[in-house]
Amino acid sequence: MLAFSGVSRRLERSIVTPAIFFTSAGLLAGPVLGLIDLSVRGESVKLLAEATLTLVLFADASRIHLQALRTEFAVPARLLGIGLPLTIAAGTLLGAGVLPGVSWVEALVLSIMLACTDAALGQAVVTDERIPSRIRQGLNVESGLNDGICVPLFFIALAIAEAEEGTTTAHAAAHLVLEELGYGLVGGVAAGVLGAFALRMATRRSLVEPHWRQILTVATALLAAGIATGLGGSIFIAAFTGGFLFGVIRRGSGGEVSYLVDEGGELLNAVTFVVFGAAILGPALDDLGWEVLLYAALSLTVVRMLPVALSLLGTGARRPTLGFVGWFGPRGLATIVFAVILIDESSLPHERILLLAVVATIGISVFAHGLTAQPLTNRYVGWYASHPREKLPTMESVPAATQRWRTPRAPDL
Repeated sequence: MLAFSGVSRRLERSIVTPAIFFTSAGLLAGPVLGLIDLSVRGESVKLLAEATLTLVLFADASRIHLQALRTEFAVPARLLGIGLPLTIAAGTLLGAGVLPGVSWVEALVLSIMLACTDAALGQAVVTDERIPSRIRQGLNVESGLNDGICVPLFFIALAIAEAEEGTTTAHAAAHLVLEELGYGLVGGVAAGVLGAFALRMATRRSLVEPHWRQILTVATALLAAGIATGLGGSIFIAAFTGGFLFGVIRRGSGGEVSYLVDEGGELLNAVTFVVFGAAILGPALDDLGWEVLLYAALSLTVVRMLPVALSLLGTGARRPTLGFVGWFGPRGLATIVFAVILIDESSLPHERILLLAVVATIGISVFAHGLTAQPLTNRYVGWYASHPREKLPTMESVPAATQRWRTPRAPDL
């Protein structure tokens, strides 16, 4: 942390992304030097993963601006409404066909785990204002929302897989899913409404110090997770629901309130990638067979890029745009958390090969997407600049409303 923070400005202008830096640091400190000795099945790793995704989901959901999305939701709506289901379907077919012994339902679990994208792994793509705004914001909003969409799908698929494999009864699996979803929603609604009204009242009556607005937001996210935990629901569904309601209800109360929750998520995200390199990626390197590596390579290319191309049919997007949007679907934080949950809460027969496929896909994505983000952005910007604006399709030429996702700004203090 000290090393990266000290040279962060220079590193973030280079091809070394935070994910590359911290994953490499984990590999060095773990398997190479033996300074970090963590079990991926340990309670500390699970707690770290859960806390990280809770803050990220809450922050992402709190930024959903319904009015802005109604006018500029063309690209993310297609990516989420058409591209995401097609990606899950393609990944399921690939997993069942390539990975030895994996059943259709296990392949579905794996596909959902890998359907989430993480724009932070290719940060230059979503922060470079030279890129057409619809493209940049489309990728950013897709990344911010698909985690929340995939959470309930993951729990449902996992329950179906366990019922199919006989590790639990269908009735018990259905009951568990309903509890996860239902109590998660209860926790999110209760915390989101309470936190938002508390903020509005305190702001209206000038009862809150500016820096305590930041803490109130974090407290709301933790309250959502706490209620869901106490009731036996999903903390991730609670965090996303709570963040959405908090953002909708508190809007108009004035002031920046998400800086601390954003920065807290960034901090825990960095630690998660250190742990990923030290406790997950490093120990798995010797066990990666050709089937797993083939699945990972196809998951990041064909399984992602073909559904994206199909989802953007009719928009007029040209081949460079289709390739650019299709390639930049990095896999990161949410997939790591799903893997930790799979290890801790399931007992699928082919759990090991599913985890190896996840690890290989994330490991390749961290470096492939990180190293190509800046060069491919420059290349795409050059292509875009060489075309007169009036001859470009609407999607590539008309700016979209600015929507911030995982790009925190300083609070008003």
